[in-house]
Amino acid sequence: MGQAGFSARWRARQHGVLQWLLNHERSHDHVTSRFILLGWVCCIGQPLYYIIWTFWFPQPFESLALRVLGVLACVPIMCLPALAKRGWLNGRTLAIYQFAAVTYVLPFMFTFMYLMNAGSAVWSQSLLVALMVLFQFHGKWALASYLAGSALACAAFALAGDPAFLLSPTVLEQLPIYAFTLAVVSIAKVGRRVLAQEKLAGMAQGLASVSHELRTPLVSVDANVRGITRRLERARAPSPADLQAMAEAMARIQFEVRHMNHMVDLFLLSASAVNQQLRATEHVSMGAVVDAVIRRYPFAAQSQRDAVTVDIRSDFTFAGRHELSVVILLNLLRNALKALHRAGKGRIRIVVEGARATPRLLFIDTGCGIAPLHLPLIFKRFYSYPPSTGSGIGLALCKEIIDAWQASIRCVSRELAYTIFVLEFPGTPLPATAVTRGS
Repeated sequence: MGQAGFSARWRARQHGVLQWLLNHERSHDHVTSRFILLGWVCCIGQPLYYIIWTFWFPQPFESLALRVLGVLACVPIMCLPALAKRGWLNGRTLAIYQFAAVTYVLPFMFTFMYLMNAGSAVWSQSLLVALMVLFQFHGKWALASYLAGSALACAAFALAGDPAFLLSPTVLEQLPIYAFTLAVVSIAKVGRRVLAQEKLAGMAQGLASVSHELRTPLVSVDANVRGITRRLERARAPSPADLQAMAEAMARIQFEVRHMNHMVDLFLLSASAVNQQLRATEHVSMGAVVDAVIRRYPFAAQSQRDAVTVDIRSDFTFAGRHELSVVILLNLLRNALKALHRAGKGRIRIVVEGARATPRLLFIDTGCGIAPLHLPLIFKRFYSYPPSTGSGIGLALCKEIIDAWQASIRCVSRELAYTIFVLEFPGTPLPATAVTRGS
């Protein structure tokens, strides 16, 4: 019981520290937060390591005066927000103070202690850690601090110690190690910056897609609402024609709302696909999936529904997930209907062939087709052609899901003639008596 109580208290303290760090990060900008945390670390670490290197693991050289000066240099860092609020530090004074304080407690002090301790292993490693911490700040700023602090440390050592030691192999052999470390840290920072820029670009592209996909239905909803309002204003007792027009407008609004809900679900699923486990967890009937898609798709008119034919020659089961399978076919159906609309002609056939050695589903439309130049790119995320016709995430998401199920999806198309999506699954055909739903 005592051990359990201690563990609970320890976890509570850890949670408290993490919460403090999060609140601290939210309260200040990124650079200020780093300076303040460095101030706390130095104020705690300076006296602590003085005790360690003096009494527990004595080193050839220690200096209480240098440690005290380090604490005094860092105390104001912890009070930066309060000092700035009172007007005691303007921008230029703050920048000079931060540079001087960090230069003293990191490159100057660690380099000087390394030299005074004759390049001992303890201080060579400590100096390496100090430089890694220093270069977490802005690169050019950190380099200037490193050069200034190291030069002052070498000058101070030359006055207090043996200047010839500065050119000894003990010192010189460390320089390539420090140079390599700084280069790696700098490259890592550049990589993080590039990654952050890519994330921002992806977010911007995703938001642009969302705005395009949702703006058009919203315009349609607004136009239909205004049309209903005008008809209601014209006549207190609407005529049969008015009622018919308003009924069609309401149906159109309902379709657009269902379409927007579908798009929101698609964007959320695509955004979480990187972290989501898409692996197969159930056996799914392809016939049941096709039936669910036909029932759930928000067809704009009966003519759209009549253009779709379902041919279940032989049903089959496959390892996957029912809901994700519905998402895949909804996307294929939506794209096919767009192709028919662009071409002004065509029909759609959904064929389930489970009696083959490799069961498959064919999704065929005789709409506008896909040009050979664009065909290799259709499964790439954020790619759509023409650019204004979609978000570019539907087919990419379909492929991610299919790949996770060890299945395959490919496309065969002829421009202005047809497009065929072939989905092949490693599954087992169902008996003829088990064939489920058709259309």
